[in-house]
Amino acid sequence: MALSRLEKAQVWLFKAFTGIFFILFRFFCSRRPAESGKRLPPVSNSLLLEPATQLARRIRRKEVSSVEVVQAYIDRIQEVNPFLNAVVKDRFASALQEAAQVDKLIEEETGGEEVLEDRLPLLGVPLSVKESFSLQGMPFTTGLISRRGVVASVDAPPVALLKRAGAIPLGVTNTSELCMWCEAHNHLYGVTNNPYDLERIPGGSSGGEGSILAAAGAVIGVGSDIGGSIRMPCFFNGVFGHKTTPGVVSSENQFPPTSGRQDEYLSSGPMCRYAEDLLPMLQIMAGPSADMLSLNTKVDLKRLRFFTIPHDGGSTYTCPVSKELVDIQRKVVERLEADLGVKVQRVRLPGLRYGFQIWDTYMSLPDKEGKPPLPFSELMGEPGRPAWPVWELLKWMMGKSEHTMAAILLALLEMTRWFKTSPFIVQQKEKLQKEMDELLGTDGIILFPSHPRVAPRHHHPLLRPFDFAYTGILNILGLPVTQCPLGLGEEGLPLGLQVVGGKLQDHLTLAVAVYLEKAFGGWRDPGGE
Repeated sequence: MALSRLEKAQVWLFKAFTGIFFILFRFFCSRRPAESGKRLPPVSNSLLLEPATQLARRIRRKEVSSVEVVQAYIDRIQEVNPFLNAVVKDRFASALQEAAQVDKLIEEETGGEEVLEDRLPLLGVPLSVKESFSLQGMPFTTGLISRRGVVASVDAPPVALLKRAGAIPLGVTNTSELCMWCEAHNHLYGVTNNPYDLERIPGGSSGGEGSILAAAGAVIGVGSDIGGSIRMPCFFNGVFGHKTTPGVVSSENQFPPTSGRQDEYLSSGPMCRYAEDLLPMLQIMAGPSADMLSLNTKVDLKRLRFFTIPHDGGSTYTCPVSKELVDIQRKVVERLEADLGVKVQRVRLPGLRYGFQIWDTYMSLPDKEGKPPLPFSELMGEPGRPAWPVWELLKWMMGKSEHTMAAILLALLEMTRWFKTSPFIVQQKEKLQKEMDELLGTDGIILFPSHPRVAPRHHHPLLRPFDFAYTGILNILGLPVTQCPLGLGEEGLPLGLQVVGGKLQDHLTLAVAVYLEKAFGGWRDPGGE
């Protein structure tokens, strides 16, 4: 069944909107200083090249002090953040005090290393936190100028659990405005850069996390994902990230809050440079809900069923997947077959071509009591009156708006939703859900592109705003996904793909991530050769 005339008109309208606004953006926006030719300094301290689990082990054994490790990361942030604008507020003095307390605790511990490992598995390890998570004493704005001065009074549950496990937060990192765009840019903190090419985006909304992790200014971090906000930054920055099965990790004390049925699609999860840190982080962040997963089960990759889907089937909203991303996914298939002796089956699921429409439709559905999601324009005006998108556009053209073009565009598009929920799109989602669940079962893995192209130049996603459908559709389907780096492409930018598992089978995708890190080399130093 093809799209109706109304839906075709909607596609045309969306594309016309975005084209016009990109032209307006290029005409009215001020030019950023050229960053061409500038490169990050290479990593010089070997402490920055160790996984969090290994650092924790060395700290417990007193081979290195927590103060030394924390200071090494502070030095690196101070070295690279002027290039990146990733960390928007630090707590270095407090972190060093906490590290000194850790070292004192280890000196006084009489129960041995095993006791510390059991109680405090991340003792003394530095941590970065996305600014949309509540971190006590730190800004909690999500890039809104109207929330300037809002300071978190409590820790979000996953942050509290990581701190309780001994991790030491170094600061909070930049996001897109209200966490609803694929570039970490807002008018409160500015634009964050990609460490591999400062003229490229780090993704969003967890772009500050992805950027500082890739630059070796952090080893582990915390992100959230309702349309790809963990996976896109991890892909663009060449690090690992995991979108958990929804409902496993708490999403409380984040801003903006979910409404409508959005809590069914939002996942919080770990972001890190080394695959071995994903599982222990998830175990901690999930708290008591970790029992829902089989994280302690040993995975035999040779017993898994593997499938590959190289593209979405030709959506009218998304761009074709680039040749280098098609090629790297094919190389993963060849490597799996050669190393594991498995047969990777290529499959086609026609419903994927409606990924954006499905995401957009389900994000707009009312909750069980019939209450619709909060309008985006209302969130833009928080804590005051709702923003008026047309007025904000006129102000933006005069250089007077407090909002980004991306946020204004989203609010304007929201105004065009005069149509009812499409039965055809609902039918496509239900069919796709059934096909995916049956295909994956409890032992299936799907390889799927993270995005149609590598990290775009700053603001260029305004021209192609719906490419996030490659990640967004998996939020609506409620599946766990691990984003895995696969080396650098022809432009020196990270390549990667999504590893998708069945519901509550997070341990399978995490095991595949560890394998892919060994097979393809994992993270690369953006300042290296």
